[in-house]
Amino acid sequence: MACGRQNYEENDILPEEREFQAKWSRFTEWLHCICVVTFDLELGQALESVYPPGVSLTDQEKCNICYLAFPDSNSGCMGDTQFHVRLRSRSPLTQQQLNYNEESVPILRADSTHYWGFVYFRQVKDPSLPRGYFQKSIILLTRLPFINLFYKVIQLIAPKHFEDGESSLEAACHDINRWPVLDAGQNVLLPVLGAVFQSYIPNHQTGKVTRSDIAKQIHSTSVPHILVSIQDVNVFDALSSLISHLHLLWELVLTAEPIVVMASSPTECSSLVQALTYLIQPLPYSAEYRPYFTIHDSEFKEFTRKTFNPPCVILGVTNPFFTKTLQHWPHTIKLGDATSVKTKLRKVGNIKLLDTAPGVYTQYKPFLEKDKSIIKKLHNGMRTERPSEVQTAMVKRHLLELTQSFMIPLERYMASLMPLQKNISPFRAPPVPNPFNPEDFFATLQQAGPQLTTGIKGDWNGLYRNFFRTPNFSAWFHQRHSNLTNKLHALQLEALAESDLKKWSIGKKEVEIVDMVLKLREVLKNDPPVADNTRTLLARRLDDLNCVLPEDMKSILNAAS
Repeated sequence: MACGRQNYEENDILPEEREFQAKWSRFTEWLHCICVVTFDLELGQALESVYPPGVSLTDQEKCNICYLAFPDSNSGCMGDTQFHVRLRSRSPLTQQQLNYNEESVPILRADSTHYWGFVYFRQVKDPSLPRGYFQKSIILLTRLPFINLFYKVIQLIAPKHFEDGESSLEAACHDINRWPVLDAGQNVLLPVLGAVFQSYIPNHQTGKVTRSDIAKQIHSTSVPHILVSIQDVNVFDALSSLISHLHLLWELVLTAEPIVVMASSPTECSSLVQALTYLIQPLPYSAEYRPYFTIHDSEFKEFTRKTFNPPCVILGVTNPFFTKTLQHWPHTIKLGDATSVKTKLRKVGNIKLLDTAPGVYTQYKPFLEKDKSIIKKLHNGMRTERPSEVQTAMVKRHLLELTQSFMIPLERYMASLMPLQKNISPFRAPPVPNPFNPEDFFATLQQAGPQLTTGIKGDWNGLYRNFFRTPNFSAWFHQRHSNLTNKLHALQLEALAESDLKKWSIGKKEVEIVDMVLKLREVLKNDPPVADNTRTLLARRLDDLNCVLPEDMKSILNAAS
């Protein structure tokens, strides 16, 4: 998931937007809006209403929401259907969302480039309507990938709206506007429409915990407290027919290969696409993905154009039209019905079979061997009807260990790029990290490669070379390089804080001393990435320099500040 820091300019906000934010500030931390999409005989899918009133959506966003809110007509989804979507957004995150991202674990950060939409679609027969059917969707739009939580919230909100009309959504918005500040590392109580969702949002300190075990259950006789995880998705249910190909899929996702998932319903394709992106945790999947995608999407041409190299995207689709449109894509997963226990690997890639036969269609040759023992354990679990939660835990643990075995040598090599501390001078700009050299990295693998932590054999070097060309590597590398750069900056400031600037100033020209004063002022103004005691020492060093300056220069500098 992309989550780069954005500039948040207060001056760019229109007065009506500022008034909206003042009234709905807490709501907009958690959700962007709630949309109601209905079927109009003349217009087709149409936006009936948006809550809260006054929320900002572009015409393109409205159009995408309308088409993504309904399953394709060929899906034949009767009754209630739930799924989720992602659509591009150019609007900035709120300041609180930016603050939250600083403390959040990467996989739970507010998404700076996309909205997440959680859809509840109802289609039932109604002879009183012109087409004989009632068709309507409620969609929660948010920047937060809190999948499990928002599925639970929409399950509560949507049926109430179908029963009670607009008043229930208005009430839900006011309830959400009273939710606590969006903050990582907190137990949260989230009241909505007479129930209270209770959960825990992990931060860097609590690490990878995304389940709700940390939260203490609160029992109340008056208000039901529903204990939910933020994002604890059951990946096994989505992957059960593909378990034999678990290691192949892990490689395809790790190397950000283009994958199209074809299913009969948006529920199936969105859950599988999401499960695929989780296969490489704790490494965030940083390429594009769309859990449910339609031919009407504004990015349709971008993703389906016939190019030599299709884009690094995982698409979930249900329209058979994509069978022909995406036949040039290298990897296709065609899901069968719910009774399919195993899905064949179809190396030939016979496109004609795609109309009927489930399978993984690919010419890809994996770099690593399968771990047959885990596959056997999972198949035995399916035969003995082991609970899917246990199967999911086994899949996650195995792939977590595999991903860590792959990443630990990279983490170790990246740490070695840190310049020696003796090269850090308090009076010079901090050094930059040494350059990343793939050949130097490969030279470390014989002594400290993945073989130290996993028994899986294969062409690890070849897999690393493929990985280096992906958005997954780029995002990881830029984050680690930024961390090293910040660490070097902090070490340089600590050295400056411990130095004797009065002694340093002896024999220096006045312009050099003034330059150091201005530098220290700028550092202190910009909240340096150092401990409080270092910040205090830097302020003292500034006072030391002010003492050695002549009075007229002090007056000029004070006037300038």
